[in-house]
Amino acid sequence: MAKPKRLEADQQSKLMLAYLCVSTEIESSLARKVEILDRFDLTNTEIATVCGCTERSVQLSRKKTIMR
Repeated sequence: MAKPKRLEADQQSKLMLAYLCVSTEIESSLARKVEILDRFDLTNTEIATVCGCTERSVQLSRKKTIMR
């Protein structure tokens, strides 16, 4: 039963690291933050949690990044 706790701890660590990576990007756009967080293979929901926005905003930001 230790495995699920380990996976949960790994996920929390991953989100914390992701948050720390974009916390210095205060004035950056959401599109830039999504671009950075994509390197962590996070889902839209996880990125929305880290950035404090909605999943839809993350989806739209990804489209803006692709269109560049």
